[in-house]
Amino acid sequence: MFLEISFITITIAWIIFGTSFLKWNPIIVLLTGSLLLGISLQIGLIDVLFQMFEGFINLTKNIGVLILFGVIIGLNLERNGATSVISLGILKTFSKLPLTYIISLIGFIVSIPVFCDAAFIILSTLNKKLSELTKTSKKTLTIALSTGLFAPHVLVPPTPGPLAAASALNLDNIFLLFICGGSLALFLALVGAFYSHNFIKKSSVISKTTIQSLIDDLKLENNLNFRLASAPIWLPILLMSIRPLVPSNLIYLTTPVFSLFIGVVISLYISFRKVQIQPLLIKSLKHSIPIIAITGAGGALGKIIQNIDVISWFDDVSYFDSLGIIIPFLIAATLKTAQGSSTVAMITAASIIYPILFIFGLENDTGKIFTILAIGVGSMTVSHANDSYFWIVSQMSGLDIKTAYQTHTIATFIQGVSGIIFLLITYNLYKLF
Repeated sequence: MFLEISFITITIAWIIFGTSFLKWNPIIVLLTGSLLLGISLQIGLIDVLFQMFEGFINLTKNIGVLILFGVIIGLNLERNGATSVISLGILKTFSKLPLTYIISLIGFIVSIPVFCDAAFIILSTLNKKLSELTKTSKKTLTIALSTGLFAPHVLVPPTPGPLAAASALNLDNIFLLFICGGSLALFLALVGAFYSHNFIKKSSVISKTTIQSLIDDLKLENNLNFRLASAPIWLPILLMSIRPLVPSNLIYLTTPVFSLFIGVVISLYISFRKVQIQPLLIKSLKHSIPIIAITGAGGALGKIIQNIDVISWFDDVSYFDSLGIIIPFLIAATLKTAQGSSTVAMITAASIIYPILFIFGLENDTGKIFTILAIGVGSMTVSHANDSYFWIVSQMSGLDIKTAYQTHTIATFIQGVSGIIFLLITYNLYKLF
């Protein structure tokens, strides 16, 4: 047992060292770690390579198309102006709320299809202008936006992290993950807004005059309406939600792949007269292939880890039974803090935790969802200088490094801790009933 734990610890240390200090591509680091772990476990070289290939293929074949479709939808909404229309619609609808909460809600909605770093860049102009027009602290709105964007990025499909974790844990019910992850992400976005509003500087309510000034200054008038602009988000959700009501011969219409495909079609329809489609599709492929490859490399690592007889560990260390979802949270938080990438942290943590799910009673769909959410909140704890998102937030908002640590990093820590506390309470209530 001691040797096996040592080998896994060394593998995790290698992943951290390779990505953080050597700056190697995460795909190479994960594959190298898988190979070294397999050899350390005295598996034959040919067998190690075969298992790595099998793990890589099994994970990517289940999730590759979903990641590609998610990237296409996100890039379309980013390029065709739909993101601005969605933001403006939320501003108008929730104008009676304090501005920090509205900004967090905008981040929450936009980050479901659009990666949080790209979404922050897109929305930073809106944030700056709102700060000027309402005399609200730019620092306050920056953290409201960064935390609002970050929560869905690690918790809500079709972003790659949650999808990859779901695939690594063999969870098929993506819709249930979307609902549970979306609910938790909304809660954590509001936690970020509460922190911004109460511990940085309070914001005021936005007026109709301010909204109109914003439309004029940023030229947000658009021939898109909110319903069409947001259709690539809500229509796939609607299709997946009606699955229990659909006849068996039409059940394919409610699968995640088909639902997201409809989202792709609508997003391309919106973009048709605004941007060139072919370059956009090529860029989507370029964005998605590395993510799919990282996911596959995590699958290779997970396949090698499955050779370890982890049951014997927990016969010896029975008190781990009570830790449940704390274990995946701690693994993900350690990886996130040490090497910076939330996606790599989620994939690696899911690969490590999969063989021991049944020991904690987490092997059913509900247990897997709790595990994925625990990994998700772990992978946002914390964002600091080794995270590209930290630099995008600080540089696009004009925050110096010290201020970014005092605001953005602390906010992500509060979100992560709030998330695991919420999950522990919910999970223990679930076990009671």
